Amino acid sequence: MPHPVFPPEEFTARLARLRGALAARGVAAAIFDEIEAMAWLSGYGSSLNRWRCLVVPLIGEPFILIRAHDAAVCRARASVVEVIPYRDWEDPLPALAAALARRGLAEAAIGLDLNSYALSVNRHAALAAALPGARLVDLGPLANELRLIKSPAEIALLRRAAGIADAALARAAATCRPGATRREVTRAAMDCFLELGADPAAPGPIAAVTGWDFLHGELDDAPLRPGGVVHIELTPRIAWYSARIMRCVSIGPPELPRARAAAALAALQARQIAAMRPGAIAAEVDAILRQGVVRAGLRASYDNITGHTLGLHAPQAPRTSDFTRILHPEANWPLEAGMVFHVHASAGGAALSETVLVTEQGPELLTGTPPELLIGG
Repeated sequence: MPHPVFPPEEFTARLARLRGALAARGVAAAIFDEIEAMAWLSGYGSSLNRWRCLVVPLIGEPFILIRAHDAAVCRARASVVEVIPYRDWEDPLPALAAALARRGLAEAAIGLDLNSYALSVNRHAALAAALPGARLVDLGPLANELRLIKSPAEIALLRRAAGIADAALARAAATCRPGATRREVTRAAMDCFLELGADPAAPGPIAAVTGWDFLHGELDDAPLRPGGVVHIELTPRIAWYSARIMRCVSIGPPELPRARAAAALAALQARQIAAMRPGAIAAEVDAILRQGVVRAGLRASYDNITGHTLGLHAPQAPRTSDFTRILHPEANWPLEAGMVFHVHASAGGAALSETVLVTEQGPELLTGTPPELLIGG
């Protein structure tokens, strides 16, 4: 069956890029067990209830090792020739070793990501024991780095997700009125996600505003009061491709210092986004906002990043964001056309963020909500 979002040539191109990188590293095959890597390369990924992996040989077709319970769905979604199932109570490694042996790879150099959250110490030891003739080679975050430059089809999904983020933000902000709760605000955003075609998932952090480090607060049922402020960060996904936006919503007229902080953040972030061009050094882009906030007296120090990459992000992953590339003072890598970032700023009891695509012509904002402190309904 065809993938519901991407044409077959999308996966063919991704595998070709991967195999070029594998050949350069001198490995004959690679094992990927993080869900994002599996889904990006094959079209299918699943949770870690039972260990599973995608194997991509340098020569020959990829295959997926998966619990039998998920095999039918895997066959329907994955662009691979063979799906190898195992029963829930079985050790999957003998099946993996046998599949590699059938392909003449039992004594080959086989790549792994040793920083994979799916590869525990015990799992790595078991892999080494099951493949005694193989040489296990650390590939590092190869799959994540290949995903940094988005294809036109991926960018189209991110555009759609960004549009849903804007619409859901407007609906959630209108729900922020005295007596309402953050749970009601959350429900408004989630309803909008589903109505407009986003994946069913939690909308993102919706919290009470305190200082600058309030962004990841917990949801509660306390009634909203005049003079309060709600932080809304929305992370809608379409086929696991996520755009992001965040704004603060004042319940009634905002305090003047907070309004001034929000305006200052918006001006600084606009300057930062304008600098996001191909070839720009990430640390220099970061410094525009980081140093600007401190110089403006909005924060004594800026101890968090000012942005990170966006793209495919599975809801089952333990990470809540893609930190393959992050904006900070020591980030000495250049921005490239096709990268997509979530840039964010917070200070003085205000916060805002955007989804930004880097193009050959310069930055393009995918989110479109005015960069200002919003007033609730």
